[in-house]
Amino acid sequence: MRRSLAVIGALVRRALNELTRVPGAALPGVLAPSIFLVGLSGVFGEAAQLPGFDATDFRTFIVPVGLLQGAAFTGAATGVNLARDIERGWFDRLMVCPAPRVTILAGLVASAALRALLPATFLLIVAFALGVDWPGAGALAIDALLVMGLATAMALYAVLVALKFKTQQAAPLMQTVGFMAVLFTTAYAPMDLLAGWMQAIATVNPVTQVLDGVRQGFVAHVTWAETWPALLATVGLVGALGALAVRSMRRVGV
Repeated sequence: MRRSLAVIGALVRRALNELTRVPGAALPGVLAPSIFLVGLSGVFGEAAQLPGFDATDFRTFIVPVGLLQGAAFTGAATGVNLARDIERGWFDRLMVCPAPRVTILAGLVASAALRALLPATFLLIVAFALGVDWPGAGALAIDALLVMGLATAMALYAVLVALKFKTQQAAPLMQTVGFMAVLFTTAYAPMDLLAGWMQAIATVNPVTQVLDGVRQGFVAHVTWAETWPALLATVGLVGALGALAVRSMRRVGV
């Protein structure tokens, strides 16, 4: 266990070092959610006045979407970095080390959970500066947990894509799926105001449950009834994608 944790810690440090060595690479993913917040609030700000809209301020409704978008972008970046390492041959050297494949996978994706807090923090600073109400410390703690969980799930998916195609040219596939997973939810309107086909997709999309959990404190009070489905959906995504990623890692070199 001690050796596995050491390997995970080393891989996490390597990924986090990129933030200081190549800060420009992380800048788009950090800024994008805040740009979406400002842009969409300016265009659709009056949507909150529609009957049935469960938020008095569109900004409070859209901030949680930005938090999940930042998590999705961060997860995709993990896959892009892995594809780069595959192209450069570094991943092959990693595969011959005596650490279990599960340990290596954990080290690759654990950094995504930590890095996801960077765009989330920046977005919240911008949101509060624009006048978004403070949701409460408890709500923010739940938000952080769910954001880290979704970033981990998206990183696992991106690892699957990277191991399949072994090239950075697959980056759009990593990024698009994460973006669509957040988009096809109650991202920009409550469920009752969505078109019928959109309602059907949002109902079966597990990210909808995660978004509902993150929205607590922004548009309503924090409740266990909204929290446990979000946690369950996050665990389900991480578990399912993690099992596939572990299988793919074990097949490397076979």
